[in-house]
Amino acid sequence: MAKKKEIKVETTPPVVEQPKVETPVMEKPLPKKVETKSTTPEDNWEIKDRMYYLTGNKAPLTYLMRGSNIFYFDEEKGYERELKHTANQRTCFVDEMQGEQRLEHIIFKNGSLMVPKNKTVLQKLLSLYHPHKDKVYREHKPQVIAANEVETIEMEIEALNAAKNLDIDMAEAVMRVEVGSKVSEMSSKELKRDLLLYAKRNPSLFLELVNDENVVLRNFGIKATEMGILKLSADQRTFSWGSNDRKLMNVPFDEHPYSALAAWFKTDEGMEIYSNIEKRLN
Repeated sequence: MAKKKEIKVETTPPVVEQPKVETPVMEKPLPKKVETKSTTPEDNWEIKDRMYYLTGNKAPLTYLMRGSNIFYFDEEKGYERELKHTANQRTCFVDEMQGEQRLEHIIFKNGSLMVPKNKTVLQKLLSLYHPHKDKVYREHKPQVIAANEVETIEMEIEALNAAKNLDIDMAEAVMRVEVGSKVSEMSSKELKRDLLLYAKRNPSLFLELVNDENVVLRNFGIKATEMGILKLSADQRTFSWGSNDRKLMNVPFDEHPYSALAAWFKTDEGMEIYSNIEKRLN
């Protein structure tokens, strides 16, 4: 008998389902809100008595300052706001007032007005918002005055030190701006004295002249003209040689003749003339 073929049945192992692992979804943090603080002129307001003075050293018996029909441009809000000085409101802005408005005068007596610290509304009106501030009147600020005085004193010291160390030619050039041709008649001691007094009296202008490179050249041109080496025409429009009237340069319209000459000395042609004049002066 023929043998029966054995049929092999392959069995697959059962599929074991793996448990699903859910990956947690990370929520993005919300951006933090940046708080912007509004700034107003009243920030850091100091409660104290305040004194106000009319500008220009004016001191009339009485002066009535306008306290209504005035406006302040509020940059934060973007529009003009009406101001009014009242006796019964907690603000000087009309759009913030409530109820009846009892107007009150702002009166300067003998050029000044003292506002006590309990009158904060009036102080803020005068110190921060009034359109006449620093024009018709100003607030007395000792710290600002002291700072300005210190700056003036330091500038004076700087000018005096510069005057002390200035050489004779530069001293003559600076003083010629102040006293003109009289400087040629001064002795060295007189020149030094007047230079120091000038530096003390007007330190800002003195330092400006010392640092102006054209001052020496202007003085050089003036000396050459005074000595007859150069000649300036009657209409102050032309410089020429004093010996033969040969024209050297024309002065531009609306320009000071010696300022124009100083600028011309820096040109190629002018430098040759400068060297020539320098030899004659020496």
